[in-house]
Amino acid sequence: MPRPIEVAFASAGTNLAGGSAHAETSAGLALILHRMIRERLHSANTGLSPERALEQLARIQHHRIRIAQGEPVSGVSTISTDQAGVFSALGIKKPPASQQLTLL
Repeated sequence: MPRPIEVAFASAGTNLAGGSAHAETSAGLALILHRMIRERLHSANTGLSPERALEQLARIQHHRIRIAQGEPVSGVSTISTDQAGVFSALGIKKPPASQQLTLL
């Protein structure tokens, strides 16, 4: 069974086999971040693992559209109730509604 840090790096496409000081520092930071996320999710009684929470947030898409010669409009996809719960549990502000594009 892979360790949490290996799961985090696998999802990022990183290989820890190199063993460089940079990889070790990155691995240490990733482990601290993973534990912090797990603790905050647990404290908020979400029932989510860090992996599931990140899967929820990975569904958020950034859009930039331009119609004809008009000015480009940028924003993110509408934040679901579940995604808003993850943001809240982690103590992160979700994007304001003015930046959420409901038609895309």
